[in-house]
Amino acid sequence: MRLRDWNKNLKIRLGAEALVNITFWMFFPFLAIYFTDSFGKNMAGFLLIFSQVFSVIANLMGGYCADRFGRKRMMVISAVGQGVFFVFFAFANSPWYESPIIGFICFTIVSIFGSFYWPASQAMVADVVEEKDRNDVFAIFYTSINIAVVIGPILGGIFYANYRFELLLISGLLCIALGLVLSKWINETAPRQERSSMAGSSNWLHFLKNQISEYAIIVRDKTFLLFIVAGVLVAQTFMQLDLLIPVYTKEAIGTQTLLSFNNWSYDVKGEQAFGLLISENGLLVALFTIVISRWMSSFKERNVFITSSLVYGISIFVMGQTNWIWGLIMAMALFTLAELMTAGIQNGFISKLAPEHMRGQYFAAASLRYTIGRMIAPLSIPMTDILGFTWTFGTLAILSFVSAFIFHIMYKRFETQKVARAVS
Repeated sequence: MRLRDWNKNLKIRLGAEALVNITFWMFFPFLAIYFTDSFGKNMAGFLLIFSQVFSVIANLMGGYCADRFGRKRMMVISAVGQGVFFVFFAFANSPWYESPIIGFICFTIVSIFGSFYWPASQAMVADVVEEKDRNDVFAIFYTSINIAVVIGPILGGIFYANYRFELLLISGLLCIALGLVLSKWINETAPRQERSSMAGSSNWLHFLKNQISEYAIIVRDKTFLLFIVAGVLVAQTFMQLDLLIPVYTKEAIGTQTLLSFNNWSYDVKGEQAFGLLISENGLLVALFTIVISRWMSSFKERNVFITSSLVYGISIFVMGQTNWIWGLIMAMALFTLAELMTAGIQNGFISKLAPEHMRGQYFAAASLRYTIGRMIAPLSIPMTDILGFTWTFGTLAILSFVSAFIFHIMYKRFETQKVARAVS
């Protein structure tokens, strides 16, 4: 599907969100350092986990609200809300006043508003794009985000230390501008449906009860539940990109020669090696997401999901078997291939499972693959004290292989359901 054939909503969003994402990633990678310096490692870790819990709840509520009140409305509210609290965050880090506590509160609220935005934005793509083209569209948005992940930290490394207030303020103003653009220029895409009485009701107990009952319907969708379980298991590999892998490279690599020519050589240490690996991952994602997503569309989805999990397992296992920098570079290339194989198709698969009137909730529930995975993944670090690096990486590989088996079971069930629907 060519960009010029896209729905107007998506064209506007692609450009506006790309600018906001680049600005966001100019300071986001440095927030862990900021909170650690302000509160200490243990307290910063606890606070970040605490904020993650609120984000999980907000994500699920965001999916419900996107289905009940509309995609556009939730995206506008979320964008403006993020912008307002980014501005407060900026003034809590200004030349005139500094408060890490207020900064953390603002960051938590920004994360909550961000969690409201995501389900509505994904559901909008599914609303306006035909099934055969969805994988390509999701892949392009995924590429846009990863270009921001590459460009943002580079610019942030230049400006963050001396211009934190300005970066936060610009991010806030851009988010508010995004909300105004969405409000004026995009159209609502949610399917028309009878609004339940609770949509405009002040009875929030009824609202919550209704929400829980509808998510219970999703949990009873065994195919979808298997998808989430498999996703949580395979997430234990790619979540290690900023957990176990930097610890391993720092301890295992030492100083090695990356390149040499005649009497000239370029050496890297553990921290530099991790920077090289993360840059490799970001660059490959930015360059090849669309190409590989289109290539994967020529294969059966079932085979792509299963193969991706197997490749993740192989790559994480290889990483644990080598301390040679070029071996890690090649393993990271394999690791990134596994990531890109499902970059476009996973959201397309969710949209197939979700009924039209529950797309927002399905996308929100699907994000549990990452939120639950992110909560479990840090256990890999203390595991290295018990099992050592080799067995820890091996355990992660086994979890990835198990996820491949669960994807196999999931697709057998999914295909049986499709046959049953066709017969009925």
